[in-house]
Amino acid sequence: MIIVTEQTSKYSDLDKMSTKELLVNMNKEDKTVPIAVEKCIPNIEKLVDKIVERLERGGRIFYLGAGTSGRLGILDASEIPPTFGAPRDLVIGLIAGGDSAIRVAVEAAEDDWEGGWSDLQQYGVSKDDVVIGIAASGTTPYVIGAVKEARSIGVLTGCVTCNPDSPLSKEVEFPIEAVVGPEFVTGSTRMKAGTAQKLVLNMITTTTMIKLGRVKGNKMVDMQLTNLKLVDRGTRMIMEDSGITDYEKAKELLLTHGSVRKAVEYYKNNK
Repeated sequence: MIIVTEQTSKYSDLDKMSTKELLVNMNKEDKTVPIAVEKCIPNIEKLVDKIVERLERGGRIFYLGAGTSGRLGILDASEIPPTFGAPRDLVIGLIAGGDSAIRVAVEAAEDDWEGGWSDLQQYGVSKDDVVIGIAASGTTPYVIGAVKEARSIGVLTGCVTCNPDSPLSKEVEFPIEAVVGPEFVTGSTRMKAGTAQKLVLNMITTTTMIKLGRVKGNKMVDMQLTNLKLVDRGTRMIMEDSGITDYEKAKELLLTHGSVRKAVEYYKNNK
C-alpha cells in the first residue's frame, strides 16, 4: 500500500528557503485542500443523511483518532454545545491515550488495536450511535479496531482519511477520503491533512445541526450565552427577527429566556 501522506514533499531544501518562499509555497499547497474536500461531498452527503436519521432517534456521534486527528475530533465535538445549544453528550471526541494526550503525546497509544473499542464501550455505544474514525494515514490501529467492532454490532460507521483505499476505509460503511497529496514538510499531517479533516468535520456537524433544526435562517438561535460578545450577538438577532428596535428590551428578553429562539417565540406569541 502506498501511503500518500508519507510521500516525500514536492519541495526540497526547505531550510534554505527565505521566509517569504516558505510562506508562499505553504499557501500554494494549502490552496489544493478545498479542491480535495470538494471531491468528497457526495460521500459526506450520504454519511450526514444517515447521521441525521440516527440522531433523530436518540443516537450520538463518536469521533475516534490519535494525535492531530484525535485533537481535531475533540475540537469539533467540544464546539457543538456552545454553538448549537446541543447536549454535551451528543457529539463525543475520543483520543488514543485519553484526555492527557490532548496536550502531550502518549507513546504507542495509537498502536493499541483494542484501545478505541475499550474507550467506546465506556459510553455504552449502541446501534443508534455513529462512530467516525479520523486518521490521516488510514492505518491507525486504535481507530481501525474500534470501527471494526462497532460495525460488527450494527453501529453506523464512517471515516475521514487522506489516503485512498486505506485499511480504515475498508472497515467502514461511509469512507471519506480527502487525498491532499504529500505534505509541505514530509509526513507532517498536521498541515494539509489536518486542514482537510477540519473542513470535513465542520461540514458533517454543521450540516447535521442545521438538518436537526438548530439553525433558523442563517442564525445560531440556540447558541449558549457564555460571554458578552454572544449576548450582544443574540440581542441583535432578536432585534432583527422580531422587529424590536430597543436594544435593552431585546437584551432583557434574551437574558430572561436564555436563547434567541425562546425569546423570539415568546415575544411573537405575547406582543
